[in-house]
Amino acid sequence: MELLINLLVLFVAIEHMGFLYLEMFLWTKASGRKIFGNTKEDAEKTKVLAANQGLYNGFLSAGLLWGLFYPSTDVGSQVMLFFLICIVIAGVYGGMTAKRTILYVQALPALITILLMINV
Repeated sequence: MELLINLLVLFVAIEHMGFLYLEMFLWTKASGRKIFGNTKEDAEKTKVLAANQGLYNGFLSAGLLWGLFYPSTDVGSQVMLFFLICIVIAGVYGGMTAKRTILYVQALPALITILLMINV
């Protein structure tokens, strides 16, 4: 079970590094605009905001990796739990205010991981 949890945490961390890349580097590119449904004009107007979002996603990923590789598993688990909760909150907010799929792509994997962690 611990291996499954660690793999899920790693998945969520990699996912958020992907969000960082999309929001910081692909936002104004054709592929990024297609993913986020933006016009070229809207992407250009919002690229600084998107880069800021991307940076925050990078911090969430870094926090998960910090917890995953922390020498003390007790402390590492608490760190991972904190960042997973942050991701769920951000995912719920994003799902309610921006795009419903954020609930499934961002919040759900983190929530599943949390539920497994607290039931071990």
